Amino acid sequence: MGIMGYLRERMGKILAIVIGLALLAFIAGEVIKSGSSFLKGNANEIGEVNGETITYTDFSKKLDQATQQFRQQSGQEITPQITSYLQETTWNQILTQELLNKQVNKLGIVVGEAESQSMISGNNPDPQIARQFSDPQTGEFDKAKLNQFLSYLQSPGADPAQLSAWNDFVVQVLESKKIQKYMSLVSGGLYVNSLDAKDDYMAKNKLVNFKYTNIDYASVPDSQIKLTDDDYTTYYNEHKSAFKNEQELRSIDYVSFNAAPSKEDSAAIKTQVEKLIPDFKASSNDSLFVQINSETKSPLIYQHKGQMDPSLDSVMFSADKGFIYGPYLSDGSYKIAKLIDSRIGPDSVTARHILLNPTAEGGLDKAIAKADSIKKLIQGGKSFAELAKTYSVDKASGDKGGDLGTFGRGAMIPTFEDAAFNGKPGDLKVFTSQFGVHILQIEKQKGSSKVVKVAVVDKPLIASSKTQTAAYNKAQSFLSTANKDNFADEAKKEGLTIKKADDINGTANTLAGLDNARDVVKWAFKAEKGDVSDQIFTVGDKYVVSKLTEIKPEGILPLEVVKKQIEPEVKNMVKGKQLAGKFQTALNNSSSIDQVAQKAGSKVVPIQNIVFANPVIPGAGPEYKLVGTVFGSQPNKLSKPIEGQQGVYVFTVENFINPAELTNAVREKQQIGQMLMQRSQGQILDALKDKANVKDNRAKFL
Repeated sequence: MGIMGYLRERMGKILAIVIGLALLAFIAGEVIKSGSSFLKGNANEIGEVNGETITYTDFSKKLDQATQQFRQQSGQEITPQITSYLQETTWNQILTQELLNKQVNKLGIVVGEAESQSMISGNNPDPQIARQFSDPQTGEFDKAKLNQFLSYLQSPGADPAQLSAWNDFVVQVLESKKIQKYMSLVSGGLYVNSLDAKDDYMAKNKLVNFKYTNIDYASVPDSQIKLTDDDYTTYYNEHKSAFKNEQELRSIDYVSFNAAPSKEDSAAIKTQVEKLIPDFKASSNDSLFVQINSETKSPLIYQHKGQMDPSLDSVMFSADKGFIYGPYLSDGSYKIAKLIDSRIGPDSVTARHILLNPTAEGGLDKAIAKADSIKKLIQGGKSFAELAKTYSVDKASGDKGGDLGTFGRGAMIPTFEDAAFNGKPGDLKVFTSQFGVHILQIEKQKGSSKVVKVAVVDKPLIASSKTQTAAYNKAQSFLSTANKDNFADEAKKEGLTIKKADDINGTANTLAGLDNARDVVKWAFKAEKGDVSDQIFTVGDKYVVSKLTEIKPEGILPLEVVKKQIEPEVKNMVKGKQLAGKFQTALNNSSSIDQVAQKAGSKVVPIQNIVFANPVIPGAGPEYKLVGTVFGSQPNKLSKPIEGQQGVYVFTVENFINPAELTNAVREKQQIGQMLMQRSQGQILDALKDKANVKDNRAKFL
C-alpha cells in the first residue's frame, strides 16, 4: 500500500512536469511571434516550421495538457484571457522545440546510454527527477524513494498509465538535455577580450561635462508644417526595419447594442426572490431548501467574521437564529440569507485521521464496522500512528501517522470540518464523507471566536427575453442598412459610438472593450478590408456588428499602412531640418555656445557627469544621438546642429574625466561574459526564428 500511496501523491506532479519539460527554464517565457495570413491547406494543419507540419491534433493535445497543468497549479478559473495566453504559450513551445530539435539533429547531438542511466537512476539524477523524489522535510534527494518507484514500474502490477506517463517524462528529460548541450555548444563560442572589457569600463565610468543649447520640436506649431510625399518616403526609408510585422494583424471598428438586464428585469428578479422569504423562514431543512431554490449550491458551514459577504458580516453576528436578510444585490445576483446557527468555537484544530475505502472493504457497513474496531483498538492503547500507516488509504497523511497538521475553518470539506470543530481535544470520532469512512482524533483546538452558519439563496440578475430581443432587433436594423461606405454615417444616425480594436492577432480572444470575442476575431481574419460583418455577434451582454478597417500583413509594412502612425515623427524630422538651419545660421561667426544661444533665442544649459552608458539628459530624457556625438567630440569646439529625440541641439564639451586605469580586466570580462550568456540564449532563438520558414494557420482553428 505504501508505494501506491506514494504514486498517487507524486504522479500528478510528474504528469504536470511532462508538459513543461519540452522547454528549458530560459525559454519557458520566450515569445515567438510568427504568423501568416489565413491560409488554405490540410484540414488538420495548424502550422508548419521549415517544412515540418504541426497538426491541430498535436497542438490541441498539448494545449489540453497545458490547461490542466495551469488549473492544477493555480486553482484559477480558465478565463478567455488565460485561454489566449495558454494558446500562445503552447504554440511558442512547439515552434521552439521544432527549431531547436532540427539543430540538435543536424549536429548529431545525443545523450549516451551511460549518461541516460546516470540522469535517471544515478546518485545525482537530473534535477527534474531529483525534485520529485526529495525528502519533504529537508528537500534533499531520496535515492531510496526513486529506487522504490523504479522497482514498482518494473513489476507486473505496475499501472500502464503511470508507466506511460513516466516514459514520456523521461523522454522529455533526455530531449531537454540535448537542448542544453546545443545551447552550451553555441554560447561556448562567446569570448570577451581585454579590449571589450576596457571599452565597457570606460563607457560606464568616463565622465563628460558639457554645455548645450536647444530648441524643442514642440516650439514649432504643427500648423506651420506641410508634409510632402517625399518627407514620408525619406523617413520611411531611413526607419524601414522598425516597421517589420512579425505576424499578420488586423483592425476593426465596431458598434455594440447593450442587452444587459434592464430596471424592469432587476425588479422582476428581486420580486421572485422576495416571494421565497416566507417558505425560507418556515423551512426546517435549510440545506435542502438551498439545493432546490438557489442557483449556487453552496454547502452550509460555520464561518467567522470576515469570511462572508461584507453585507452579511455586518448583520449576522448580532442577529437571532432564524433571522432573514435581504433581498440584497451581490456579485450579479439577488440573494436572501438566513441565520441557521451561531456559537463560540475554536479558530483552528490540530487533528489526525485514518481513512477507509468502503469499496475496498466490501461496502459502507463493513467499512464503518472496521472503523469502529480500529477505534476500540486506539481506545485500548494501540498506537494511532501505526494503525494509520497500516490501514489508512490517505497515504499522504498515513505515512505521517495520520497527521493532518493544524487547519482553520474552510480548509476541509463541511462534514470533516463539523466533526473537527464541534468536538473537544481528545475526542475520537467515526463518520463518513464523500471520500470514505474516517476515524478522527482531535489533538488540539486553538482560539475562540463567534462563528455563524448562514444559508444563502441566490438568483442571478440576467436579462429577460424581452430585453434581449429589443437589443437584438436594434442590431439587426443597423446591420440591414450598414455597409462599407456608410458604416460611420449609420452609426452616427443611430447615436451609436464606434469603438476600435486595432492590431488584433489571429489568436486573440479579447478585444478592446469586449471579452470572449473569439468569433469576431475569426470573422475578421476571413474578411476583406472594408467588409461589414454578415452576422450579429453575441459577446457577453452585448450584440456586436463590426467592420474590418485594416490589414497589416506579415513582413515589412508598406508606407501607406504606417503613414498615419509615423506622421508625428515625420513632422519632427521636418521641424528638425528647419531648426537645424536656424542653428546653422546662429553658428556663423559665433565663437561660443553663449553667442549661439543668443542668436537663436535659446538658453545655455550646463550638464555635469554624464556617462556614455546612460545617455539621459536631466529634464530632457534619453538623447542617444546627442550623447554619442558628445563622446566623439573634442573639448572647446562648437558642434554642428544635432537632431535629437526632443529637439535640435548645439553643444560644446568642457572636459572629460577619465577613471582610474583598468589594471585587472578579469572581473570586467566576467561581468560582460555573464551578460552575454544571459542574452545569448534568447538571441539564438531569435536567429533561428528569423531564418525559419514558419506558417501559422491558427486563425482558422482556434
